[in-house]
Amino acid sequence: MSEHARGTARKIKAAEPEPTRSSLFVGSTAKAFQVLHAFDGPNRHMTLVDIARTSGLDRSATQRLVHTLEALGYLCRVPDTRNYGLTTKVLQFSYNYVRANELIDKASPYLLDISRRLGETTNLLELDGHEIVFVARFPGQHLVNIDIVVGARLPAMFTAAGIAILSRLSDDRVREILAQTRLEPLTHYTETNPDKLLERVRKVARRGYAVIENETVLGDISVAAPVTDHGGMGVAAINISVPTSRWSREKVEAELAQHVQVAATSISKSRLTGYQR
Repeated sequence: MSEHARGTARKIKAAEPEPTRSSLFVGSTAKAFQVLHAFDGPNRHMTLVDIARTSGLDRSATQRLVHTLEALGYLCRVPDTRNYGLTTKVLQFSYNYVRANELIDKASPYLLDISRRLGETTNLLELDGHEIVFVARFPGQHLVNIDIVVGARLPAMFTAAGIAILSRLSDDRVREILAQTRLEPLTHYTETNPDKLLERVRKVARRGYAVIENETVLGDISVAAPVTDHGGMGVAAINISVPTSRWSREKVEAELAQHVQVAATSISKSRLTGYQR
């Protein structure tokens, strides 16, 4: 099993119900999601044996769950093989989330304006646990990372958007997120020293924006500013991502930082009446 798959299995195993869970907890439902999360790894198609191994379930339970999910339309059998894959029905959950998310609705006009005026890719990201999730993405004329799509996740501590959000959270919450983060570098330039990461968050809190170069993706510079709720707490971030082949860190700070700050401030001032995280 690949390291990515082992990591997925560990994450799923950690999500299994503990003995002290409420009697209302439905274990069979949790196991169904373990099967779906087995596809979080790099493999698009998997056999029953692969799914069982990755999800941490026995083969009998896996077979029943896969059959049920196939009957409901969330999994399909790949013709002429023993492999299974996700279906487009899974996207319904994403569609419902995007449609109901007031923050995405408020932020989209600003993201679109930045993308059109600057020709660069801009994103809206939310914090989920110790990770940031891309919830809206407007590609510019020069798309940098084609592998990053809506729904993609990255460690908050290693990204400009994540640091921007953390800069508007309490120190205790930041330390909690740091403790949950596996300090394994994404590139040779990724900062993994806990003390330096905490100092970076404090510096961004004073400056108002974060810049990360080559630490998340090689050849990428990202600048981000936090979107806050009515209490001033970070709920999301807007970022602009550009390639190092056309931009320097100094040029990004001089020309792009103001755009994410203005957009983030404008969105923060909008009344997010129905937004809760």
